[in-house]
Amino acid sequence: MSDICEIQKNSRETICFRLGEYKGHKFVDMRVFAIEEGKDPAPTKKGLAVSPALWPQFKAALAQLESAMVQEGWLDREDLEFQTE
Repeated sequence: MSDICEIQKNSRETICFRLGEYKGHKFVDMRVFAIEEGKDPAPTKKGLAVSPALWPQFKAALAQLESAMVQEGWLDREDLEFQTE
């Protein structure tokens, strides 16, 4: 698997975004990794694998979700500007 990026979910969990392949099938893997003291982060069953064929639909669904979050007041448009600092 090729690790792309991670987001710290909380003090014990990280969401890892990776490109993977299994038995010739490629997929985007978004998985929660648990961090236990004294051990390397381990993947959990919590996650999602999306095939490249479904990626355009997945991306469109995320855009709809984002729009709904703004409409419901869960996020401001300013919140959507990615901060690299």
